[in-house]
Amino acid sequence: MAWFFADRNFTDKYIIEGDDAQHIRKSLRMKEGEELTLVSPDGTEHSCVIEGFSEGVEVKVVSSKPCQQEPTVKVTLYQGLTKGDKMDFIVQKAVELGVTEIVPTLTDRCISRPDEKSIKKKCERWQKIALGAAQQSRRGKTPEVKSLLTLKEAAEKAKYDDVSIVFYEGGGKTIASLLKDNPKTVSIFIGSEGGFEESEIKYLLSKGVTNATLGKRILRAETAPLAALSAIMFFTGNMN
Repeated sequence: MAWFFADRNFTDKYIIEGDDAQHIRKSLRMKEGEELTLVSPDGTEHSCVIEGFSEGVEVKVVSSKPCQQEPTVKVTLYQGLTKGDKMDFIVQKAVELGVTEIVPTLTDRCISRPDEKSIKKKCERWQKIALGAAQQSRRGKTPEVKSLLTLKEAAEKAKYDDVSIVFYEGGGKTIASLLKDNPKTVSIFIGSEGGFEESEIKYLLSKGVTNATLGKRILRAETAPLAALSAIMFFTGNMN
Protein backbone atom coordinates (compact mmCIF):
# COMPACT_ATOMS: atom_id res chain seq x y z
CA MET A 1 0.00 0.00 0.00
CA ALA A 2 1.30 3.48 -0.90
CA TRP A 3 2.73 5.29 2.15
CA PHE A 4 2.70 9.05 2.76
CA PHE A 5 3.18 11.56 5.58
CA ALA A 6 0.61 14.17 6.60
CA ASP A 7 1.72 17.63 7.75
CA ARG A 8 -0.88 17.83 10.53
CA ASN A 9 -2.82 15.52 12.82
CA PHE A 10 -6.29 14.48 11.66
CA THR A 11 -8.98 11.92 12.49
CA ASP A 12 -11.46 11.76 9.61
CA LYS A 13 -10.60 13.44 6.31
CA TYR A 14 -7.48 14.93 4.77
CA ILE A 15 -6.38 16.49 1.47
CA ILE A 16 -2.99 15.42 0.14
CA GLU A 17 -1.33 18.26 -1.75
CA GLY A 18 1.93 19.14 -3.49
CA ASP A 19 4.41 16.58 -4.79
CA ASP A 20 2.65 13.67 -3.08
CA ALA A 21 -0.62 14.51 -4.83
CA GLN A 22 1.17 14.64 -8.18
CA HIS A 23 2.85 11.33 -7.44
CA ILE A 24 -0.49 9.72 -6.63
CA ARG A 25 -2.09 11.09 -9.79
CA LYS A 26 0.65 10.79 -12.39
CA SER A 27 3.08 8.12 -11.22
CA LEU A 28 0.88 5.74 -9.25
CA ARG A 29 -2.22 6.58 -11.30
CA MET A 30 -4.44 5.80 -8.35
CA LYS A 31 -8.20 6.15 -8.62
CA GLU A 32 -11.18 6.79 -6.38
CA GLY A 33 -11.80 3.88 -4.04
CA GLU A 34 -8.14 2.83 -3.84
CA GLU A 35 -6.44 2.71 -0.45
CA LEU A 36 -3.26 4.33 0.84
CA THR A 37 -1.60 4.93 4.20
CA LEU A 38 -1.06 8.35 5.78
CA VAL A 39 1.04 8.83 8.92
CA SER A 40 0.32 11.96 10.96
CA PRO A 41 2.96 13.85 13.00
CA ASP A 42 1.71 12.26 16.24
CA GLY A 43 2.77 8.84 14.93
CA THR A 44 -0.70 7.57 14.04
CA GLU A 45 -0.95 5.32 10.99
CA HIS A 46 -4.18 5.93 9.07
CA SER A 47 -5.52 3.53 6.46
CA CYS A 48 -7.39 5.77 4.02
CA VAL A 49 -9.49 5.48 0.89
CA ILE A 50 -9.38 8.02 -1.94
CA GLU A 51 -12.69 9.88 -2.16
CA GLY A 52 -11.91 12.24 -5.00
CA PHE A 53 -9.52 14.61 -6.75
CA SER A 54 -9.66 18.41 -6.60
CA GLU A 55 -6.54 20.55 -6.31
CA GLY A 56 -5.26 17.70 -4.18
CA VAL A 57 -6.20 14.13 -3.35
CA GLU A 58 -9.15 13.84 -0.97
CA VAL A 59 -9.01 10.86 1.38
CA LYS A 60 -11.14 9.50 4.20
CA VAL A 61 -9.88 7.49 7.16
CA VAL A 62 -10.99 3.87 7.30
CA SER A 63 -9.02 2.84 10.38
CA SER A 64 -6.20 4.16 12.56
CA LYS A 65 -3.55 2.70 14.85
CA PRO A 66 -0.23 3.73 16.38
CA CYS A 67 2.65 3.28 13.93
CA GLN A 68 4.91 0.46 15.11
CA GLN A 69 7.85 1.01 12.78
CA GLU A 70 9.83 3.58 14.77
CA PRO A 71 12.79 2.27 16.83
CA THR A 72 12.70 2.54 20.61
CA VAL A 73 16.09 4.28 20.54
CA LYS A 74 16.70 7.66 18.90
CA VAL A 75 19.98 7.75 17.01
CA THR A 76 21.65 10.89 15.69
CA LEU A 77 24.30 10.28 13.04
CA TYR A 78 27.10 12.86 12.86
CA GLN A 79 28.53 11.94 9.50
CA GLY A 80 31.82 13.36 8.27
CA LEU A 81 31.07 15.00 4.93
CA THR A 82 31.96 12.63 2.11
CA LYS A 83 32.80 13.38 -1.51
CA GLY A 84 30.67 12.73 -4.57
CA ASP A 85 27.27 11.14 -4.08
CA LYS A 86 28.24 8.95 -1.13
CA MET A 87 26.13 11.06 1.24
CA ASP A 88 23.06 10.30 -0.90
CA PHE A 89 23.62 6.60 -0.25
CA ILE A 90 24.37 7.10 3.45
CA VAL A 91 21.23 9.16 4.01
CA GLN A 92 18.99 6.69 2.19
CA LYS A 93 20.27 3.58 3.95
CA ALA A 94 20.55 5.22 7.38
CA VAL A 95 16.87 6.17 7.18
CA GLU A 96 15.93 2.63 6.21
CA LEU A 97 17.87 1.32 9.21
CA GLY A 98 16.11 3.61 11.68
CA VAL A 99 18.22 6.74 12.18
CA THR A 100 16.37 9.65 13.79
CA GLU A 101 18.53 12.54 12.64
CA ILE A 102 21.45 13.02 10.27
CA VAL A 103 23.94 15.84 10.80
CA PRO A 104 26.56 16.42 8.08
CA THR A 105 29.76 17.24 9.94
CA LEU A 106 32.90 19.01 8.78
CA THR A 107 36.10 17.33 9.98
CA ASP A 108 39.79 17.87 9.24
CA ARG A 109 39.97 15.13 6.62
CA CYS A 110 36.83 16.08 4.69
CA ILE A 111 37.70 16.40 1.00
CA SER A 112 34.31 17.96 0.23
CA ARG A 113 34.08 21.52 1.56
CA PRO A 114 31.05 23.17 -0.07
CA ASP A 115 30.22 26.82 0.45
CA GLU A 116 27.07 27.92 2.28
CA LYS A 117 24.91 28.03 -0.85
CA SER A 118 26.06 24.60 -2.04
CA ILE A 119 25.58 22.86 1.31
CA LYS A 120 22.08 24.31 1.61
CA LYS A 121 21.15 22.77 -1.76
CA LYS A 122 22.76 19.49 -0.79
CA CYS A 123 20.83 19.33 2.49
CA GLU A 124 17.59 20.00 0.65
CA ARG A 125 18.36 17.10 -1.70
CA TRP A 126 19.29 14.82 1.19
CA GLN A 127 16.03 15.70 2.92
CA LYS A 128 14.11 14.58 -0.18
CA ILE A 129 16.09 11.36 -0.21
CA ALA A 130 15.25 10.86 3.47
CA LEU A 131 11.55 11.35 2.71
CA GLY A 132 11.61 8.78 -0.09
CA ALA A 133 13.49 6.28 2.08
CA ALA A 134 11.07 6.83 4.97
CA GLN A 135 8.11 6.14 2.69
CA GLN A 136 9.74 3.06 1.18
CA SER A 137 10.67 1.59 4.57
CA ARG A 138 7.30 2.48 6.16
CA ARG A 139 8.73 4.74 8.84
CA GLY A 140 6.51 6.51 11.33
CA LYS A 141 8.28 9.82 10.67
CA THR A 142 10.75 11.32 8.24
CA PRO A 143 14.21 11.71 9.83
CA GLU A 144 15.55 15.23 9.60
CA VAL A 145 18.75 16.15 7.79
CA LYS A 146 20.27 19.05 9.71
CA SER A 147 22.55 21.85 8.54
CA LEU A 148 26.31 21.30 8.39
CA LEU A 149 28.13 21.55 11.73
CA THR A 150 31.79 21.63 12.68
CA LEU A 151 33.04 18.76 14.82
CA LYS A 152 33.16 21.02 17.88
CA GLU A 153 29.55 22.13 17.32
CA ALA A 154 28.50 18.51 16.89
CA ALA A 155 30.23 17.49 20.13
CA GLU A 156 28.38 20.22 22.03
CA LYS A 157 25.05 19.02 20.65
CA ALA A 158 25.81 15.35 21.33
CA LYS A 159 26.51 15.86 25.03
CA TYR A 160 22.77 15.93 25.74
CA ASP A 161 22.30 12.33 24.57
CA ASP A 162 22.45 9.32 26.89
CA VAL A 163 25.36 7.76 25.00
CA SER A 164 27.76 9.33 22.49
CA ILE A 165 30.07 7.12 20.45
CA VAL A 166 32.86 7.74 17.97
CA PHE A 167 33.88 4.83 15.77
CA TYR A 168 37.59 4.78 15.18
CA GLU A 169 39.96 2.25 13.64
CA GLY A 170 42.16 2.60 16.72
CA GLY A 171 39.75 0.34 18.61
CA GLY A 172 37.64 0.90 21.68
CA LYS A 173 34.71 -0.55 23.56
CA THR A 174 32.13 -2.88 22.05
CA ILE A 175 28.75 -1.55 21.00
CA ALA A 176 27.00 -4.13 23.18
CA SER A 177 28.77 -2.89 26.33
CA LEU A 178 27.86 0.74 25.59
CA LEU A 179 24.18 -0.11 25.13
CA LYS A 180 23.75 -2.45 28.09
CA ASP A 181 21.71 0.13 30.06
CA ASN A 182 19.21 0.56 27.19
CA PRO A 183 19.80 4.25 26.40
CA LYS A 184 16.94 6.18 24.84
CA THR A 185 19.16 8.55 22.84
CA VAL A 186 22.46 7.73 21.13
CA SER A 187 24.83 9.89 19.09
CA ILE A 188 27.33 8.31 16.72
CA PHE A 189 30.30 9.98 15.01
CA ILE A 190 31.58 8.59 11.72
CA GLY A 191 34.53 10.05 9.84
CA SER A 192 34.77 10.96 6.17
CA GLU A 193 37.24 9.28 3.80
CA GLY A 194 40.43 8.83 5.79
CA GLY A 195 38.65 8.84 9.15
CA PHE A 196 39.46 11.21 12.00
CA GLU A 197 42.67 12.93 12.97
CA GLU A 198 44.04 11.70 16.30
CA SER A 199 43.59 15.22 17.69
CA GLU A 200 39.89 15.06 16.82
CA ILE A 201 39.49 11.77 18.67
CA LYS A 202 41.20 13.26 21.73
CA TYR A 203 38.87 16.26 21.56
CA LEU A 204 35.75 14.09 21.35
CA LEU A 205 36.92 11.93 24.24
CA SER A 206 37.49 15.08 26.31
CA LYS A 207 33.85 15.99 25.67
CA GLY A 208 32.51 12.70 27.00
CA VAL A 209 32.27 10.80 23.73
CA THR A 210 33.34 7.15 23.99
CA ASN A 211 35.42 5.45 21.30
CA ALA A 212 34.09 2.14 20.02
CA THR A 213 35.03 -0.51 17.53
CA LEU A 214 33.23 -1.98 14.53
CA GLY A 215 35.62 -4.92 14.39
CA LYS A 216 39.11 -5.53 13.08
CA ARG A 217 38.35 -4.61 9.48
CA ILE A 218 38.62 -1.06 8.15
CA LEU A 219 35.26 0.05 6.76
CA ARG A 220 34.65 2.70 4.14
CA ALA A 221 33.04 6.00 5.13
CA GLU A 222 29.76 4.91 3.53
CA THR A 223 29.84 1.42 5.11
CA ALA A 224 30.68 2.34 8.71
CA PRO A 225 27.45 4.23 9.56
CA LEU A 226 25.31 1.39 8.23
CA ALA A 227 27.26 -1.21 10.20
CA ALA A 228 26.99 0.95 13.33
CA LEU A 229 23.26 1.54 12.93
CA SER A 230 22.61 -2.14 12.27
CA ALA A 231 24.49 -3.11 15.43
CA ILE A 232 22.71 -0.48 17.53
CA MET A 233 19.29 -1.59 16.28
CA PHE A 234 20.21 -5.23 16.98
CA PHE A 235 21.51 -4.69 20.51
CA THR A 236 18.53 -2.49 21.46
CA GLY A 237 16.03 -5.10 20.29
CA ASN A 238 14.87 -3.17 17.24
CA MET A 239 15.53 -5.98 14.80
CA ASN A 240 13.28 -8.51 16.56
